[in-house]
Amino acid sequence: MRQYETVFLISPNLEEEETTKIITQISDIISKEKGKLIQEDRWGKKRLAYPIKKFEEAFYVFFHYEGDSNIPLELERRFKQTEAILRFLTVKKETRENVRKKRKGIPAEEETAAPAKEEEIVVPQDEEKVGKEEEAEKKEEEETAAPTKEEESVVPQDEEKVEEKEEEAEKKEEDKEDLNSAETSKEDK
Repeated sequence: MRQYETVFLISPNLEEEETTKIITQISDIISKEKGKLIQEDRWGKKRLAYPIKKFEEAFYVFFHYEGDSNIPLELERRFKQTEAILRFLTVKKETRENVRKKRKGIPAEEETAAPAKEEEIVVPQDEEKVGKEEEAEKKEEEETAAPTKEEESVVPQDEEKVEEKEEEAEKKEEDKEDLNSAETSKEDK
């Protein structure tokens, strides 16, 4: 059985009795179709983002239920027949159980086994391979941490260019201010 979520908006001009009658009719459809109503939330009257059928607000109702695929179809048919229903939306809810991303270095077989802490997973390796891997990691860290001579020479040039551009921008702003002050002085005269 699949799980679904349905939200529908009921016209705000109905009395409470009529509103509860419509909600019970809709929930009865789920039970008649051999579905199971997991959760029913009545959110109450809320303001709409935009007018629907000239209404500025509506009574919101949320259903979370489980059942066959014919239940949403029947609900949709009933929603369309009932004039008091302004809008509705049904979404199929996926039921995934703790789907985890694959970790590097762990084969797919071990991933499907019982979950274990990362610290507990020990992969046997030769001491020579471990030593070589550690050396390779250290080299990578040194390369990424210490900038090369080329990079050192590039950074100051970039900073100089940025400073030059900032100075040019300041000069342009000063020129604009001078023009504005000149224009205002002409208007004053």
